[in-house]
Amino acid sequence: MPLDGIDTQVTALNARYRHHGATAVMETALRDADLGRIALVSSFGAESVVLLHMVSVMDRRLPVLFIDTEMLFAETLTYQMELTERLRLENVQVIRADRSALFERDNENLLHLHDPDACCHLRKTEPLQRALEGYDSWITGRKRYQGATRTNLDFFESEAGLRIKVNPLAHWDKGDVADYIAENRLPRHPLVSRGYPSVGCAPCTTRVNDGEDPRAGRWRDLDKVECGIHFAGGRLVRSGATEQTPG
Repeated sequence: MPLDGIDTQVTALNARYRHHGATAVMETALRDADLGRIALVSSFGAESVVLLHMVSVMDRRLPVLFIDTEMLFAETLTYQMELTERLRLENVQVIRADRSALFERDNENLLHLHDPDACCHLRKTEPLQRALEGYDSWITGRKRYQGATRTNLDFFESEAGLRIKVNPLAHWDKGDVADYIAENRLPRHPLVSRGYPSVGCAPCTTRVNDGEDPRAGRWRDLDKVECGIHFAGGRLVRSGATEQTPG
């Protein structure tokens, strides 16, 4: 896929699928040769089962990249293994940080206490960027309702002209997610029923109170709303082909 045409391609894709739904966008992502080699990046978190189920129906051989930060809840690791088996996903790849980098920069596993951005970069962003080398596009589960940084999210984004990001569920709300899970009798992440509508690493995720933003429990009391894997060139990727805001 020619890299110099990614921004133009993203604009065209968003125009073409403006009035389409998640399934149509997902099917397009998996069959459109212009999107090139593609993978799903999944946290196996609170709402991940929706896209994972779609993959199991459309192409269970699709690469699914799961970032194990080695600071996840035990429930997430168990859920990942159980869901992989239940949905018969054939190509789940567990991605971890480089061992020498961990030893050099976070030998005592305390980096998150004084520099959570650096911790996310070490344990999430760097491993994912290495894993995505050779891919032309990747699928995410981000949705507009998940917070202020996502309110204008489009189905397709340009990742700084490097590759295309596909957000099939961009226009879904909490009700859509709940309905899909219920209608397909899919298992929820075990922490959801315990007050975690968004699940990240254990040290940086807390329960969410009634009426709070679903992501309020992520990096609570810190000036931080994203882990960094949706940053390009140090800037948060927003909707459209080129619109970005500082991270």
